[in-house]
Amino acid sequence: MAAGSGLLLRALGLAVLLLPVVPRGPPGAAERRCFCQVTGHLDDCACDVETIDAFNNYKLFPRLNELLESDYFRYYKVNLKKPCPFWNDNSHCGIRDCAVKPCPSDEVPDGIRSGSYKYSEEAHNLAEECEEAKRLGAVDGSLSKEAQQAVLQWTQHDDASDSFCEADDIYSPDAEYVDLLLNPERYTGYKGPDAWKIWNSIYEENCFKPQNVKRPLASGRGDDGGHTFYKWLKGVCVEKRAFYKLISGLHASINIHLSARYLLQDTWSEKKWGPNVTEFQQRFDEVLTRGEGPRRLKNLYFLYLIELRALSKVLPFFERPGFQLYTGNKNHDAEMKNLLLEILHLAKSFPLHFDENSLFAGNKKEAAKLKEEFRLHFKNISKIMDCVGCFKCRLWGKLQTQGLGTALKILFSENLIEKIPERGPSYGFQLTRQEIVALFNAFGRVSTSVRELENFRNILRNMR
Repeated sequence: MAAGSGLLLRALGLAVLLLPVVPRGPPGAAERRCFCQVTGHLDDCACDVETIDAFNNYKLFPRLNELLESDYFRYYKVNLKKPCPFWNDNSHCGIRDCAVKPCPSDEVPDGIRSGSYKYSEEAHNLAEECEEAKRLGAVDGSLSKEAQQAVLQWTQHDDASDSFCEADDIYSPDAEYVDLLLNPERYTGYKGPDAWKIWNSIYEENCFKPQNVKRPLASGRGDDGGHTFYKWLKGVCVEKRAFYKLISGLHASINIHLSARYLLQDTWSEKKWGPNVTEFQQRFDEVLTRGEGPRRLKNLYFLYLIELRALSKVLPFFERPGFQLYTGNKNHDAEMKNLLLEILHLAKSFPLHFDENSLFAGNKKEAAKLKEEFRLHFKNISKIMDCVGCFKCRLWGKLQTQGLGTALKILFSENLIEKIPERGPSYGFQLTRQEIVALFNAFGRVSTSVRELENFRNILRNMR
């Protein structure tokens, strides 16, 4: 045991020696290297960084955080045992912080367990009746025509072509509920070739980039400071540019979480998690990343605007009296729905929303083809999440890609959402509970990232 500890300490010491040297300078220099370019106007948007910071950090973030701690949003059903569909690699991270602790079924509220894929108690009861009729092979004449249509819509929804994600089969024996509050996203030690392989596959094979265009800082390649890459990116259509920025923003958000909740102390008596400034600088410092860090942070803000716009658009779906955040606790469910609507109205009030009408706006045939490519590329990325070797990283990767995929589905379903009736089922547009939980938790992660940037900015401001 002592010998093993000695080897570990020597390995850690070597790792420290191999870390990039963070440049020193006068007070405030460290802050400027990460944030001097993360200000003002955002490309392809009518918004600026400062407006987002003020809106998120002081208005939206506190309310959203409260909502995500409620029972409806803290339990997420996921299959972490699905094999990787792209390469034969069954290696899994052996680090203890990579593990995910699923919930015993009796800890999950009855209302969630009994109808986990239904968006309301009304829909749950209706679908249960219809599924029973289908099981018996009979036509239930007691069901109204409206009810029968609702059953049909749920069946169609299961096979919908509007999905941007490869959703888990939540009825699989391998699918389990996870308490997200007990399995927070944070640094696990999962890195190196395995983690690089995941992101390389995402960027190189799914972001519309030609193979001869080299990504900035891509491992094992010549680098021209990103000149060729950004010249290519500027020349492509706004949709493909937006796709890259969304993925880059998601990557940046995840890296912020890992830097903000880093294992600072691990002893037999306690574990201490907190911000690791060196880790943050390695990922976002302008000098250490050769100019890439600030670009990544700006892409985070672009991702924030896309998901915020989706929340503002989906308000009519949640405003219907028949919709409930159903867990079985009637009073608490009503309180949480009120808080949910408050958040959505707040999202709608944001003054500088992204204009999604700028996407897929050209020739209808070409736009439809590009939109389908966009959807399939993103769906492919959601499948890559099953190749992540760290189970906790896989959990949060799957949730955040499903959440972003749900946001895209909302933005591209505007006509259907506008036709949602105030009462009764919504025939054209549906969200499952899985999609709802993923949507708000994914935005919660991005909102948290924006909030954490303020913390890092304050820390770096006082550093030499």
